[in-house]
Amino acid sequence: MGNKEKQQSQAKEKAKKNVIRIIDVTNRDGVQTSRICLSKLQKTMINLYLDEMGIWQSEFGFPFTHHERNYLNANLKLAKMGVISDMRLSGWIRAIRKDVEVAKRYVPDLEYVNLSISTSDQMIVYKFQGKLDRDKVIKTMVDAVKAAKEMGIKALGVNAEDASRTDLNYLIEFAMAAKEAGADRIRYCDTLGYDSPFSIYERVYELAKKVKLPVEIHCHNDLGMVVANTVSGAKAAIDAGVDAYVNTTVNGIGERAGNADLVSTILALKYSSQIGGKYPLDENINLSMAWRICKYASYAFGIPIPINQPGVGENAFAHESGIHADGALKDRRNYELYDYEELGRGTPEIIETGRQITVGEYSGIKGFRNVYERLEIKFKDEKQAQEILELVRYANVHNQKPLTEDELRFIARYPKIAREIFTMVPPEITVDGVELYHH
Repeated sequence: MGNKEKQQSQAKEKAKKNVIRIIDVTNRDGVQTSRICLSKLQKTMINLYLDEMGIWQSEFGFPFTHHERNYLNANLKLAKMGVISDMRLSGWIRAIRKDVEVAKRYVPDLEYVNLSISTSDQMIVYKFQGKLDRDKVIKTMVDAVKAAKEMGIKALGVNAEDASRTDLNYLIEFAMAAKEAGADRIRYCDTLGYDSPFSIYERVYELAKKVKLPVEIHCHNDLGMVVANTVSGAKAAIDAGVDAYVNTTVNGIGERAGNADLVSTILALKYSSQIGGKYPLDENINLSMAWRICKYASYAFGIPIPINQPGVGENAFAHESGIHADGALKDRRNYELYDYEELGRGTPEIIETGRQITVGEYSGIKGFRNVYERLEIKFKDEKQAQEILELVRYANVHNQKPLTEDELRFIARYPKIAREIFTMVPPEITVDGVELYHH
């Protein structure tokens, strides 16, 4: 075999390799976490950062939900404009035909979705309470998938909620029906964090081998094994000969004990023994965005990054004991698996300790201009400056906390999109208020 033929053969072999891609669900699973939330502007910034990080897809919200629609349509416009350049934006919808129809009616440019329905006997019996049985679950899901395809959805995943507690034979039957209806992926949901790395490997491998459909891995941290389970599930899918898609959230924010942390999962896939280098991770991932996106999410959610968080925690590259400090100074590989520079760390950060002029919902034009001049943003005339100032005021009401520099830049660059994001109109109320009785 000549060099040219050998290169072609190697290229074909490389092309055949299955890949692990990231579908981040911060803007769906993260924001539905109890006691915390993001504004629509903050969700938009998360999408922009995820896109810059090279993440394959963001599950960016709920198209069926009334208050999400302006935000969703605005972000789809950003994608059309090339501001969100490569990342797919996907909506989460219940696997019900009516919900799919409503979603497409109000978010018409939506092209990617995940359709979700429970599959475990626990949830079929005790959640649906007689409304659905196993057969009806499959029929309802198939009908929703067909509706999505009829309405022009380009690609979709089908979620088996509580897959880890679902009878495996039934799960395979469910996934086969989804595939035949036109699904592109099956999402294996370890909804309660019930799996172990051993059980999820066995189940996902069997599922992928039988169904021959790419598998999405969605895990929770109720038993503290979320990243290990995610990696093990992805390994199983690749070993079975299909692509793997792993669900993450920034800083692991998610329901109850959380989801698989985005940065920890990427680090595990890149550097863990017998995984790193052996199981191909999406080459577009730009880990140098890690520090920036994690700090922003921490500020937006109002939740500090744990001191021992992998990669981005304050102590992730800190050494104090004599032996460790000496070893790290001699050669960083003595006590560090990866470099802090790779995560976008190491650049000095300036903290202002003197006079500060900030902008808020009651700011005037002088202070506003001062803030934007520091960002080296100029306005063409007074009218433009006043319009952006008004949007910045609304943004502060919207966020209920001081705006970041990137948020201020976004509003100045895309004022019409920003206005759409800030605009929420409650539905018409047709009933009188509830009368309260005091005892």
